[in-house]
Amino acid sequence: MTRTIKVTFDSEGVALTGNLFLPDDAGASGPLPGVVVAGTWTSVKELMADRYAERLAARGHAALSFDFTGFGESAGTPRDVEDPARKVRDIHHAVTFLAGHEAVDAGRIGALGICAAAMYMSDNAARDPRVRSLALVAPWLHDAAICEAAYGGAEAVAERVKTGREARARYEETGEIAYVPVVSATDERAAMPYDIDFYLNPARGGIPAWPNRFALMSWADWLTYDAVALAPRITQPTLLVHSEDAAIPEGAHRFHAGLAGPKDILWTQGTQFDFYDQEPQVALAVDTVTAHFGRTLA
Repeated sequence: MTRTIKVTFDSEGVALTGNLFLPDDAGASGPLPGVVVAGTWTSVKELMADRYAERLAARGHAALSFDFTGFGESAGTPRDVEDPARKVRDIHHAVTFLAGHEAVDAGRIGALGICAAAMYMSDNAARDPRVRSLALVAPWLHDAAICEAAYGGAEAVAERVKTGREARARYEETGEIAYVPVVSATDERAAMPYDIDFYLNPARGGIPAWPNRFALMSWADWLTYDAVALAPRITQPTLLVHSEDAAIPEGAHRFHAGLAGPKDILWTQGTQFDFYDQEPQVALAVDTVTAHFGRTLA
């Protein structure tokens, strides 16, 4: 069993809100290993980070999920902007908060990134030696070549980058934020113009806490971000759990090959969205991640 504590912490003047999941017997046998958990692009903690954090707590970890700046319950503007640099900064401060908590052993901090957070957790780990171990589940890890393959070619990517930069300029001039849906089966302007059950089903990810809106200014930073290039800078023990049927497996292959430290990768079955809330994918991922942290945060 676990218990949950609502927490707030500072990220360069912005108050972030999170859930700290602890085993019921936290403190009985000394400080616990801590894990910072984050999920997909545009997500709030309730979509999948809470699920993984709670299960890690049931297995003996202090696990922190949180809303990034401008998302969910956290403060900050502009809202719902997928800004990689801002998210990496928030993760750094989440590590600071978790390492300073009385229930946590600051020398045993791990990081878990699901989908797009794999990029941001990796970026922070590459520069933050307090993170002793890294785990990535269904990781979305892209560079320019992968973005071109995923978004319709170089011209399509360039057009989205142009749209993003124009939207950013308009925001800076007027304060107006141009939004489209993150996911829609009917609106071709959506960031993901597909019928994706996870995001559209209220019993799964289509929850009130997630507004399903994508700031067009996000395109520029998202599409020019290179996560594959981070791998040679990561020396911490790193685990990937992925499927060839999930999103951009090429990125996981190339990232894993480039890692500088101890590394492991589990290829299993399932679609990208299965790893967010479906069994057996979530249970397998949590069990594998728990074993990894058990070995590397001992």
